[in-house]
Amino acid sequence: MKIGYKLFAEGYGPREIVEQAVRAERAGFDFVEVSDHFHPWLFSHGHSGFVWSMLAAIAERTERVEIATGVTCPFLRIHPAIIAQAAATTALLSQDRFTLGVGAGERLNEHVVGRGWPSVTTRHEMLREAIDIMRLLWSGGYHSYKGEHLVLEDARVFDLPEHPPRVVVAAGGEEAARLAAESGDGLFATEPSSALTSTYRELGGDGPRYGEVPLAWAADEDAALESAHELFRFGLTGWKVQAELPNPVNFEAATALVSREAMADVFGYGPDPQRHLKVVRQFADAGFDHLALINAGPDPEGFFRFFETELAEPIRNLS
Repeated sequence: MKIGYKLFAEGYGPREIVEQAVRAERAGFDFVEVSDHFHPWLFSHGHSGFVWSMLAAIAERTERVEIATGVTCPFLRIHPAIIAQAAATTALLSQDRFTLGVGAGERLNEHVVGRGWPSVTTRHEMLREAIDIMRLLWSGGYHSYKGEHLVLEDARVFDLPEHPPRVVVAAGGEEAARLAAESGDGLFATEPSSALTSTYRELGGDGPRYGEVPLAWAADEDAALESAHELFRFGLTGWKVQAELPNPVNFEAATALVSREAMADVFGYGPDPQRHLKVVRQFADAGFDHLALINAGPDPEGFFRFFETELAEPIRNLS
């Protein structure tokens, strides 16, 4: 079992994200993952730094902890050739500690370049082609590619790591789990669904299975739950909503009726480690072996101490 920390780049500025990554390494986390957004989900977040700049800084400021995107859409806002170059450079800077998490994207981030917002079926087709293009470029030499949706013309990535980055594919349903098994090196999900991990493995997927675990630490239960509601109520809308809305104002409207009680049904919150571990176990029992802990609480440093003293050993014992 590997334990990671979710760096929530919509909730904190770029320098703070880098500092949290350094602190996560010191706390004993095995990996950190950074969200890749152009817009934040909600107005209360107020941030959305450029992920590749933050990853480069994290690579230079850390020595051991693995780093990952959680996740990048590699075909609309940015062409897969550029993602291939960025991922290769990040792998070199981190000395092969980098994993590229990819997904079919959210309209929130991808619509900004004016290329429209394709159906999920089309986006899955584009994601397959994007992965093909990136793997071609990581193999060395010049390459061209003409797919149904994406084109590469006579391109080469010159600075390549000894081993290409691992590609972990985000899945919210069976078709994406199939794509992860067939085109990816691992699975990424945000819900404790054994159906996703089972589908992935039944279709031949044998890589790591990343799950984001929703937690919110504070010394006071009400403060923890209030913070979870303020920062992460968008997560309760589900992917059919999360993938389709274009701006924070739409998510503010979509989450207006999400209650604190609804958050309590999903999150581990407050000072009681058993409440947190109950949620962690849901992901472990569902077949995830790389657990990225989200802290939606108001005090990151308090959460790191809580992890060190109360969570790290019990979670490792789940493996």
